[in-house]
Amino acid sequence: MSKKEELDKLKEKILQEKLLLQESSTNLVFGKGNPEAKILFIGEAPGANEDLQGLPFVGAAGKQLDGFLHSINLCIDDVYIANILKYRPPDNRPPNKEEIRNHTPFLIEQIKIIKPKIIITLGNFSTKFVLGGFSVEGMKKVEGISLLHGKAVEKELEDSKFIVFPMYHPAAVLYRRSLKDELEKDFLKVKELLT
Repeated sequence: MSKKEELDKLKEKILQEKLLLQESSTNLVFGKGNPEAKILFIGEAPGANEDLQGLPFVGAAGKQLDGFLHSINLCIDDVYIANILKYRPPDNRPPNKEEIRNHTPFLIEQIKIIKPKIIITLGNFSTKFVLGGFSVEGMKKVEGISLLHGKAVEKELEDSKFIVFPMYHPAAVLYRRSLKDELEKDFLKVKELLT
């Protein structure tokens, strides 16, 4: 079975489940991009545009991410993008522990299927979850994104080894223009990691 077929099967499985936030959302936001990608981006949760279209990173943050990808000669077809949560929290509020615990087994399955070389965690929630040993409990032991961004860490998940590379969430640039330089520098480091 191809990675695409495995991901399609996982998506169908999620649609059969009764996940938290499903009833208050319009669409499942499973993921998008190349299942054979070396880079997997993990964001926090779908926003309003993502919920409507059923795809991650299609709003303003998505445009920011596209720009940063192009700056290192990559595009969406070169990467895969998923989120901690598969459904949008009401009013774009941060995910709670119960929601993270409920949704992340499916994210872990996505990682196992894609087997990326690099996982880029965008923002605090995905960084803390992945570096905290893929557990909600481990999240509180992990520093914040402002201390961790741009620093590669080797991790493994069962039989897969990969580099975790935390970054500020592209949406942060929309509110704090000063972070644009930091993100540009971090994307240049990703380019180096790929060589």
